[in-house]
Amino acid sequence: MGGSISNGSNYAAGASAVIRNPGESTQKTAGRQSSPAECETCKNRKYKDGSDEMVSFKSAAHISPQASAGKVRAHEQEHVSNAFKKAAQNNGKVISASVSMQTSVCPECGRSYVAGGETNTQIKYFNEENPYQKDKKASDAISYTGMNVDIAC
Repeated sequence: MGGSISNGSNYAAGASAVIRNPGESTQKTAGRQSSPAECETCKNRKYKDGSDEMVSFKSAAHISPQASAGKVRAHEQEHVSNAFKKAAQNNGKVISASVSMQTSVCPECGRSYVAGGETNTQIKYFNEENPYQKDKKASDAISYTGMNVDIAC
C-alpha cells in the first residue's frame, strides 16, 4: 500500500473535483459525468430489506460498490437460513431455495455493482393430524411394502 499525506480535505491535490470515494480511480471515462472517485451516486446509494423477516438491512445502509456483492449475498443467505429454521420448527422440509442477484451500472460513473437480490423458498409442511395425510400414509405403506426386497441365496 502506498503512503500519502492528507490534510483531511476531500479535494485531490491539483484537482478541482471533490473526492467522495477515496481509493477509487480519478479517471473519467468517455460519456460519463464523473470518475468513480468523484461519484455522488455511488457515495449516496443505500440498501434496504423489504421483507417481513428479521434480517440485516431493515433500515437503509450504505454499501460500497466493491463490497456490494459479498454483503448482498450474505444478506440473502440469511433469508435461506431462516427458511430452514422455520421448516425445522414447524415439521416441514425445504423443497427449494434459490437466490438471484441483480446487477446494474451507475449512470454517473459507469461502475458495475450488485443492485440487490431476491430469495425464493418453498417449504412443504407435514400435518400428521390431518385425516387425509393419515390415509395417504397408510396407503403408501401398503403399496411400498415389499417393493425393494434383497434376497441373498
